[in-house]
Amino acid sequence: MCVLKYGDSDKDVRRLQKLLIANGYDVKLNGAFNEETERAVEVFQEDHRLVCDGVVGPKTWAALSGAPLPKTLCQRDIEKAAALLSVEVPVIQAVNAVESSGCGFLDSGMPKILYERHIMYRQLKSHGQKADEWARGIPALVSTLPGGYRGGANEWIRLRDAERIHEKAARESCSWGAFQIMGWHWSRLGYSSIDEFVDCMRRSEGYHLDAFVRFIMADPNLTRALRQHDWATFAHGYNGKDYRKHAYDTKLALAYQRYAAKGTGEAPFSKPVQATY
Repeated sequence: MCVLKYGDSDKDVRRLQKLLIANGYDVKLNGAFNEETERAVEVFQEDHRLVCDGVVGPKTWAALSGAPLPKTLCQRDIEKAAALLSVEVPVIQAVNAVESSGCGFLDSGMPKILYERHIMYRQLKSHGQKADEWARGIPALVSTLPGGYRGGANEWIRLRDAERIHEKAARESCSWGAFQIMGWHWSRLGYSSIDEFVDCMRRSEGYHLDAFVRFIMADPNLTRALRQHDWATFAHGYNGKDYRKHAYDTKLALAYQRYAAKGTGEAPFSKPVQATY
């Protein structure tokens, strides 16, 4: 499904406008994603408890078509996260647009994961298991090197196979949900066990954002960087030393400018960062 945003102009925008009109929202059917259409999208998103960013991705398309979205991140989740971190709402909107993996769930309803075999090697050792023997026997699941990714639902197959070796270590070796928080952080983030963490990841994207908030609050440098809009420091701490290669700091700054401008009634940023949801 295509992602539409302010400034777009094509047949998909006309389809969007037709759906908005069918849902009772007043827009002109002209094929131009202008300020009027963007505002109608934002009102629709607010009415349907979606994140109010004016970007039309899979979640907004689904809601426009009448599909139920019980696990979807909503604006209230964004506002709660901003309050907990003592930052403006546009800060969380920018982070959600740039740093989240988009939809936190697969079509099956299972949370998105990425199984890391090199983390499994480390976690097996932390649980007193013979990691080297497993690495020699099943290097696709246990290794000193990253890799072996299958992507999408196939990552759950890898996890299920790894759980046969050691259930807790396997779950700790996955990144989970929309913000891809690693399972092995569960204790420092305040969860009682890896099982509680995984249960939360199964519930909703609101819980995914809560895990992200806990992750940020556990690191004073990341918390400070968000509050000061120090996007380079935040991107380095969250994305790693190669953050510049993907311009995460620039994308965060531009996304923040766009959402902050909306909040002050200024004209929308002319080239907003494309959200992935």
